[in-house]
This record gives sequence, C-alpha cells and structure tokens, in this order.
Amino acid sequence: MIPSRKQTSGPPLRLKITSDPATLASTRRAVEMFAAQCGFDETARGEIGLVINEALANVMRHAYQGATDQPIEVVAQRTDDGMSLTVRDWGLGVNPIELPPKKHDPMKPGGVGLICMRQMMDDIQFQKQPDGMLLTMSRSRIRRKPQGAKEAC
Repeated sequence: MIPSRKQTSGPPLRLKITSDPATLASTRRAVEMFAAQCGFDETARGEIGLVINEALANVMRHAYQGATDQPIEVVAQRTDDGMSLTVRDWGLGVNPIELPPKKHDPMKPGGVGLICMRQMMDDIQFQKQPDGMLLTMSRSRIRRKPQGAKEAC
C-alpha cells in the first residue's frame, strides 16, 4: 500500500495520450523534465523515465493488446519528498501482480517492466477500476536501497 504523501504546491503534469507506441518518447521526456523540477538528479530522472516507459508499454501491449488508438492518462504530482505518478487505462483491467510469475527468458523481449518498477520506485500499487486499471507509483528524492535489490533491472 502506498503511504500517504502530502501533495505540495505546483501544478501537476497531466498528459492524455493514446496507446500508440509513438507517444512513448515524448511522454518519457515530459515526465523526466517534471522529475527535474521536483529536484531529482540525472540518474533518478532516467530511472523514473524508464519506469514510465515500461508502464506505458505494458498498458499498450497487455491492457490494450496492441491497439494504438486507446486512451491513457498520465499524471505526475510533486509530493513533499519527491513525486507520484499515476497511469490510468481503460483496458482489460488485469492486475499483473496477481498473475502467476513467469520465468524470465533473457533471449525474448519483455518481462522486465514490473522488475524495473519494483526496483526503481519506492511504492507501486495497481487498483482495478470498473473499466480498467489505475497504477500509482511514488519515488522519494532520498531513498534507502531496498535489501536484496539489484543495481539495475
């Protein structure tokens, strides 16, 4: 469960995009720029950018099964100690945390999105909606490295 994080002043970043992979790069850049405004260093901004990229790619691939014209909303909000991100889709509504784990095959693409989210964000939570899914993630500017975490996903 995501701890309550106080939202601080400043407008959030709100993006309404489609499930077209062509939107990934510009969305990632916008989120990384917002992370810079929240005081994150270059390494953290890159990690946050990778996480939003992976989250959106998962929505496009799994929730929308490759359809390129479906809506996705991304909101980045400054918090007292960092930022929060939400990704809302109106897809299949399957919580990936509840699926049986798959063995990762390094010779096949995919399979690292959730690993990256878990390692690079402080908290992640999937909340099933009546008509899709809401992913909420948070990251503090100063974070303790989780025990047993790998250096990179």
